[in-house]
Amino acid sequence: MTLSSPQQFLGFLLGSTHRRISVSFARALKPYDITPEQWSTLLMICDRSGVSQKEVAVASAKDQPTTARIVELLLKKGFITKTANPEDRRAFQLYATAEGQALIENTIALEQQTIDMAVSGLQPQQLEDLRSMLEQIYHNTGNIHQE
Repeated sequence: MTLSSPQQFLGFLLGSTHRRISVSFARALKPYDITPEQWSTLLMICDRSGVSQKEVAVASAKDQPTTARIVELLLKKGFITKTANPEDRRAFQLYATAEGQALIENTIALEQQTIDMAVSGLQPQQLEDLRSMLEQIYHNTGNIHQE
């Protein structure tokens, strides 16, 4: 078997597909002045009111500095607030503002439209299988090359 195209490599195909979906979603979000990364973090904060920055990092599989940068941008844009955690003064609890909550409510359909477009032509069972396979790959790669 001759490997002459990057698309033949699963890692390349997964990354390219993610980038295409992300670019499409970014275009849809442009009028709202928020990126897909910021949007997904804001969504998590809306869904888990009072969540810590560390919990956001773990749940989104992002490192602490990246998460801190996104949280700071969301704070500057007025989409979230943070308060000291009464049980741990070093930690902060994150809350969506009314503006942040409204942004998510106004854009959740854009995310669904982006995904619907990306998976058009797939049958429900294929989507279920795809999700299951991706979850397995995600699980399998959790400890790759960690020392």
